[in-house]
Amino acid sequence: METKLIFVTGGVVSGLGKGITAASLGRLLKARGCSVSIMKLDPYLNVDPGTMNPYQHGEVFVTEDGAETDLDIGHYERFIDEELTKLNNTTTGQIFSSVIERERCGGYQGGTVQIIPHITDEIKHRIRRAVTKLAPDVMIVEIGGTVGDIESQPFLEAIRQLRTTLGPDNCCFIHVTLVPYLTASGELKTKPTQHSVKELQSVGIQPDIIVCRSDYPLERGIRAKIALFCNTAEENVIENLNARSLYEVPLMLEENGLSKAVIRKLRLECREPDLAEWRRMVETDLAPRGECTIGLVGKYVELHDAYLSVAEALRHSGIANHARVNIKWIAAESLEKGDAESSLAGLDGILVPGGFGERGLEGMMIAARYAREHGVPYFGICLGMQIAVIEFARHVIGWKDAHSTEVDFNTRHPVVSLMADQIGNLDRIGGTLRLGSYTCRLEEGSRSIALYGEKEIRERHRHRYEFNNEFLEDFKKAGMSFVGWNPKRGLAEIVELPAHPWFVGVQFHPEFRSRPDCAHPLFRGFVAASLENREKNAEVFNR
Repeated sequence: METKLIFVTGGVVSGLGKGITAASLGRLLKARGCSVSIMKLDPYLNVDPGTMNPYQHGEVFVTEDGAETDLDIGHYERFIDEELTKLNNTTTGQIFSSVIERERCGGYQGGTVQIIPHITDEIKHRIRRAVTKLAPDVMIVEIGGTVGDIESQPFLEAIRQLRTTLGPDNCCFIHVTLVPYLTASGELKTKPTQHSVKELQSVGIQPDIIVCRSDYPLERGIRAKIALFCNTAEENVIENLNARSLYEVPLMLEENGLSKAVIRKLRLECREPDLAEWRRMVETDLAPRGECTIGLVGKYVELHDAYLSVAEALRHSGIANHARVNIKWIAAESLEKGDAESSLAGLDGILVPGGFGERGLEGMMIAARYAREHGVPYFGICLGMQIAVIEFARHVIGWKDAHSTEVDFNTRHPVVSLMADQIGNLDRIGGTLRLGSYTCRLEEGSRSIALYGEKEIRERHRHRYEFNNEFLEDFKKAGMSFVGWNPKRGLAEIVELPAHPWFVGVQFHPEFRSRPDCAHPLFRGFVAASLENREKNAEVFNR
């Protein structure tokens, strides 16, 4: 069948959850038998978030084909369980770069280049290209930002034009708004939603469905009022209350009729949704039988979205182990300044995630050493693996100056060094890292192969430095095992300490492939080990 398009816009304020709404709708339509893909159109002028400060943008999510994308792409993948690509994320920076490059090459035959039609045509081209190459039954397109923002206007104009071209039966507009509650008067207010819809109508877009974020249930009178003043049917005003679990949102939206409203609008022929497995997963998430506390030691812990996929992967693994995973967010620098013992004592597991630069490295090494010496399960991801290697070199092998050449180019023991194909890329930091999915071959008898259950895997990468194989034999003799290798280039991908209860470092980012109903094997094993560590410590305490 011809691909149907659903456009999701947001109004009133940012941060209402357009991405979760889009992802949830994707899950519901997939549960009804439709093939689904989701795009994010981001209005910022950066080409991608790869060079942006995590405090400004949160994590950079990496796709299988190596695109550095907005974190909403991660939400999409986790909810619809589809591997997305660079086609699924487009930014204003990419749009303008393409148009300007075409103009420089004479592609517009000397004509004046303008926002309309050239920028809007490029936006439409990218949507059509994604639809053509991915060919889903339904393509959901989220428009970043808030209606009324100057930078979002070209995207709104482009999707307005697409509706005219595709026809009303092939296009659906969903607007996510806020219905605030005023404590002073004790009532919900619809005026912000009315103004937001009016703003959208002023650019020629009439929303077919209005999803109302609210802290309190919407009485029928409220929904009727929104429908009347926003020119839509009452059954298309959908309540979206705060959920107990992020993954409960699809179930709540289904109960409130979102997918039915979309099916009516697009005239889709769908079966009743099969949400039994998803519902069981949510019930497990909401009723854990145990718990553990993981210390996440990082550079950007003040903004939890900087480690969003890691936090979600821990949650998925908690679900798989019927347990709640509590994250203790620990700023790496704080371990360098204060009593590290008090911060790390009592943790059931320690995780050091990815990152770049010198700040906080010594604190991460303190955490890695504590985990190694106290038998606490340790999971190092990307930089976290490199930290484990450097700490081991310093305190087990005895090379006090061991370091990464990212920080100390003159060290006599550069146990972590710049990859050969990264030489010459340091003056251009955007999009030049080792990115995307690569093969890793696992060693027989390792903890990792037992967890994966297969000898060859593929995982996503985002790094510039690697373990220096010149020192491989020294590490082996000292007790560190290298159990995962890139078969083509001989790059070390996984390290383990066999004598430790659970100590694993990986150069890749396994968090990007974790799903709420299918936890990543390494995360699942790490959480299981942390639960065992908690039980062991409880037994010792009770003696």
